[in-house]
Amino acid sequence: MATRKGANKSLKLAEVLDLNEASALKSSLMDLRGSGLEIDASQVKRVGAQCVQVLMAGANAWNADKKPFTFVKASEAFLKTLQLIGVNADHLLAGEIRQ
Repeated sequence: MATRKGANKSLKLAEVLDLNEASALKSSLMDLRGSGLEIDASQVKRVGAQCVQVLMAGANAWNADKKPFTFVKASEAFLKTLQLIGVNADHLLAGEIRQ
C-alpha cells in the first residue's frame, strides 16, 4: 500500500467473495477511506451479491469524497458476475479492463 498522504492505496480482493467475506470487505474499505483506491479483483473466482453491494456502496462513498475508486484488474468470473446480476461498473474499470 502507498504511504504518502493523498496517494492511491490498493486492495486485493479474496478469491471467494461470499456472505462470510462481506463484513471483512466492508472493514477493509472503511480502513482505506480518505484516499484514492485501486482494487485488484484478478484472483476472484466467485462473488456473491452481498460483496457486490459492499463494493458499490464503497464506490458511492469514494465518489462522495471525490476520490478515485477503480478496479485496475478483474477476473473474468468477477466481470461476468457483475454482468449477470445487472451491475454496470464500466465507469469503475480501468481502460485496459474494458477492452
